[in-house]
Amino acid sequence: MSPFRVTGSRTVCEAGFLRVDEVAVAGPGGERFRRTVVRHPGAVVVVPVRDGRALLVRQFRAAVGTDLLEAPAGKRDVDGEPPTETARRELAEELGVRAGRLVPVAEFHNSPGFCDEHSYLFVATELVELGTRQAMGPEERELRVEEVRLADTEALIARRELVDAKTIIGLLLARQLVDGAA
Repeated sequence: MSPFRVTGSRTVCEAGFLRVDEVAVAGPGGERFRRTVVRHPGAVVVVPVRDGRALLVRQFRAAVGTDLLEAPAGKRDVDGEPPTETARRELAEELGVRAGRLVPVAEFHNSPGFCDEHSYLFVATELVELGTRQAMGPEERELRVEEVRLADTEALIARRELVDAKTIIGLLLARQLVDGAA
């Protein structure tokens, strides 16, 4: 149990699916201070794998001003939808595939220093092509699907071709899962 305690919170602003709160905290010595926290609905990340290769997407990310190579992912923005269903929806939207098997491998906080986003990570196998993608926004409509060998994960990280944390975590755990099944 932490000696710190949240004693209050007020919303500073809301923007799309995000909310920014100012949080009041009491420290162990009685000190009081404030922190700014971004509230996020959470996300899923899916590493689809077939024949020792992961299907990733290269898409534009406005926050960093360039395209990134990433595992398919999406917000948990449908009330009451279980993470597994969000993962299946994202696979259909971004890749046009359905997973015969969806294995939960991890959960993590993306940037806990300022944001409460919580992600669920899955590895998808036994992939079935659906024939069409259901891309939602302009970035998704323009994304490109790329296959990478799981065995090349460390080299892609070392060459800075993979710089997205959720994808790095996902590929490393997907490789462990696939290697353990062999």
